[in-house]
Amino acid sequence: MAKRLKAAERKAAILAVAKVLFSDRGYHGVSVDEIARRLGVSPAILYRHFPSKEALYEEVLNGIACKRESYVEAVVNSDGSFADTLRKITRIYIESVSRDPDYLRMEMQSALEGSDATRRFFENRWRPFTDFIEFSLKELSAANTIQPVNGQLAAMAFQGMLREALYSKCIYQSPRYRDMDLFEISDYLVGLFFRAVGYHES
Repeated sequence: MAKRLKAAERKAAILAVAKVLFSDRGYHGVSVDEIARRLGVSPAILYRHFPSKEALYEEVLNGIACKRESYVEAVVNSDGSFADTLRKITRIYIESVSRDPDYLRMEMQSALEGSDATRRFFENRWRPFTDFIEFSLKELSAANTIQPVNGQLAAMAFQGMLREALYSKCIYQSPRYRDMDLFEISDYLVGLFFRAVGYHES
């Protein structure tokens, strides 16, 4: 006879299974019945914990939000330069995502499904990069350290490079990059980005 789980344990099990399924097939590709079947329980058990599939999905996103990276330590421990700070917060983000690649899969699914709320959620996960890059490039340009550059487009380019590296290593597990260390890739991409915007590390 299977052990009867406590309410908190049952809820955690539901969220864990739902997260995997939502990341594989997106919100619309998964039914409450399928989640219940994977857990070996009836749909009624799920509805005791979550009033709807939408509420369950939101709780999965909230779980990701609670694990949001903290970049305070990276900023405090940096030497204050654009280069050192960006490199440090990039490493923190990469380490976080590589530990939990389901986050990336959910991001991909949300882009295909076109949900505004979900899209905003994942855009906010990238906000520390875009805001930091835009603000820093504006300051560097004002100080004549670099030539004027469109900060929004530069931030988008950086985000695109980093996202592709994460997809290749954590999602596709491409043989082409199998022998490359993810942190070495990210450091190299950061260096490429600096050269692209005309920033020279001291």
